[in-house]
Amino acid sequence: MGLGAQTGTEVLGWFAKPWAERARAGCSGGVLPSSSRPICLLPCSREEAEALEKELLEDYRFGRQQLIEIWGHACAIAVTKAFPLMSLPKKQPTVLVVCGPEQNGAIGLVCARHLRVFEYEPTIFYPKRSPNSLYRDFTTQCEKMDIPFLSYLPTEVQLINDAYNMVIDAILGADAEPGEVKEPYASILATLKQIRIPIVSLDVPSGWDVEAGNNEGISPDILISLAAPKQCATRFVGRKHFLAGRFLPYDVQKKFELNLPEYPGTECVVSL
Repeated sequence: MGLGAQTGTEVLGWFAKPWAERARAGCSGGVLPSSSRPICLLPCSREEAEALEKELLEDYRFGRQQLIEIWGHACAIAVTKAFPLMSLPKKQPTVLVVCGPEQNGAIGLVCARHLRVFEYEPTIFYPKRSPNSLYRDFTTQCEKMDIPFLSYLPTEVQLINDAYNMVIDAILGADAEPGEVKEPYASILATLKQIRIPIVSLDVPSGWDVEAGNNEGISPDILISLAAPKQCATRFVGRKHFLAGRFLPYDVQKKFELNLPEYPGTECVVSL
């Protein structure tokens, strides 16, 4: 049944459902007469996500560094909304950011830098630094801002629980190849699965298939989707799901039928 045939009570009941449940159920993509907020935000496949990013880079001439900066800043904003400074349980606003070697790791580096500006105290674990000069620039920026880098991740889970308020998972992401997770990331994920503090995953939780969802991956409390949720996000059952995609040109949104939600005020992220 399309939206136009639904009663006001039914529409409110639809919005009361978690985003993942609405996405799995599918919808007409209609719009409430009293609001410009789309009813349904449908998730992207791996192929669609790659095509969208290619269009931004090649047709709209966004630079890769520009996209990483936009997404990293938006991720930091989402973290501040999920975990305001005054709400953190520990006296020091410590955050552990675990970065992988590809683009998701670079987004994590930018996120850490902005969290430092927002008066959090990030520490970065970056076990395999990328030789890409662009990613090296992000590393240098963090070092120049006196953000510490760990030489190893403690295998004693309690040390991580005691030292940090949360962990930001910027390890594998949507650009990770399907299949078995290789070292050192398999060991890192094994450790993160045991921690008790919240995990914030950027775009795709590490260890998850972009489309099928959780296989041997972690279970984050917060998910921050970039540009549009990926299909695996319909399997997310954590506390909050944010979307960072406000910068997308309207024609790109229309071409890929993203049906993005309305962002409040001047916010660069929206809670789904």
